[in-house]
Amino acid sequence: MRSVLSFLTVFLSGLLTSYADEVVGLDQKIDDGFGKATGWFVDSIFSSFPINGYDVLWVILWLGLAGLVFTLVFKFINFSGFGVAIRTIQGKYSKPDDPGQITHFQALSTAVSGTVGLGNIAGVAIGIAMGGPGVAFWLFLAGFLGMATKFAECTLGVKYRVIDENNQVHGGPMYYLKEGLKERGLGGLGVVLAFIFAICCVFASFGGGNIFQVNQATSQLINVTGGEASFFADKQWIFGLTLAILTGVVIIGGIKGITKVTGKVVPIMCGVYVVSALIVLAVNFSEIPRAIGMIVSEAFQPRAAITGGILATFIWGLRRATFSNEAGIGSAPIAHSAAKTRKPASEGLVALLEPFIDTVIVCTMTSLVIVTAMQFEGDSVDYTLNGTALTLGQAPGGTSFGIGMTSLAFETVHSGFKYILFACVFLFAFSTLLTWSYYGLQSWQFLFGKGKAVTIVYKVIFCLFIVIGASASMGNAIDFSDASLFAMSIPNLIGVYLMIPTVKRELKDYLDYTKEK
Repeated sequence: MRSVLSFLTVFLSGLLTSYADEVVGLDQKIDDGFGKATGWFVDSIFSSFPINGYDVLWVILWLGLAGLVFTLVFKFINFSGFGVAIRTIQGKYSKPDDPGQITHFQALSTAVSGTVGLGNIAGVAIGIAMGGPGVAFWLFLAGFLGMATKFAECTLGVKYRVIDENNQVHGGPMYYLKEGLKERGLGGLGVVLAFIFAICCVFASFGGGNIFQVNQATSQLINVTGGEASFFADKQWIFGLTLAILTGVVIIGGIKGITKVTGKVVPIMCGVYVVSALIVLAVNFSEIPRAIGMIVSEAFQPRAAITGGILATFIWGLRRATFSNEAGIGSAPIAHSAAKTRKPASEGLVALLEPFIDTVIVCTMTSLVIVTAMQFEGDSVDYTLNGTALTLGQAPGGTSFGIGMTSLAFETVHSGFKYILFACVFLFAFSTLLTWSYYGLQSWQFLFGKGKAVTIVYKVIFCLFIVIGASASMGNAIDFSDASLFAMSIPNLIGVYLMIPTVKRELKDYLDYTKEK
């Protein structure tokens, strides 16, 4: 708790002292304090090494390698496990008295609500804006490989979960790192990794699961209410405070209260967004072949003026995919550990559907919507998007970057689509907030205990960060959100690698069980 309180002290100090001699809006003060408090953390996680003059983030390669390794180790479970996963969700291998709190479908809905969010809409746009259309190809591939990573970590999540005397489930990497590595004679390492993960997860619940979501929802709110003339343009904190209150009301109910909301919201929001994207693609149908061709060709030969070339395209694809589907991050095992099952691998197979839904389907659709609307002149990096002139590799200010870029693409069909997109964005952000509040709370309780006062403190801090996210600048929000999420992958994947034999045994046990059934 000391590290978290230290962070808040630095942030509040920056907030109170920034621009002491000037009249600055509350939004600006909040953003300045936030940037000062998080800069050191972002720089440490995003350390890099140069390749042909381009700075490659080592943590991105760490995550990409994991997907490839687990795909090979588990013999392309991404393909072979798909059918069993569908039948498991349908309850064909379940019993009413299986231990746990929620069904396979509810666990999947909760986890998907934490991944299908603004990363699929705004994150994809950011990746394409910075690395070009080819980013979509690597994003798709990373999603496919991430299915195997999700399978492995979520199997371990159920294997080493703890069910207390009140039938409350506590699970996730902080538990399987500690107990799983202890079984393998690495108890000391397991304890260290578990605590590092829990600390990282708390920060990630404030960052990727909170600040980025709220920041982009606020941006689209401003877009639909008049842009720079919007009432919220210099009062973003008001929207943040409203959303904080709504979130606080729901998360008081714990995991069951969260699943009641996400179980209804997730199917609706996914359906509305997918249908809207399909309408846009149907109207721009003639542009789809050109868009697909551009995505594939520029994955290997991006526009020459993009700094870093293919490396930039590859890294941005992996970066946005990982932020979107969270494979290897260790967040999903926290939700899946609450599933009713006696077979850990059953939930691991259910979990591999997440990257498929999140990245292979939703992110690909977003990519196609954006690229079909992009108009280039020859090999130039300058392009137009619904009449707005932009340049690849640059982060334009205002509302034409991130969610605003996706909105411009949707508006090529009709200006009214920006309102539909805002509704989707709001629901995406809200459901992600709910799910990540649960992830962060589980880690918080692992560190500080499960007392009522400890729980209330976390929930208050989480809601405070919603206000910060609404006021933070795009750059600060993206950097801290990415860094906080990616930090979780370091202790998590070390443990998953060491427990591959355990996952293999659980998979064989469950597949034998399904054959008997």
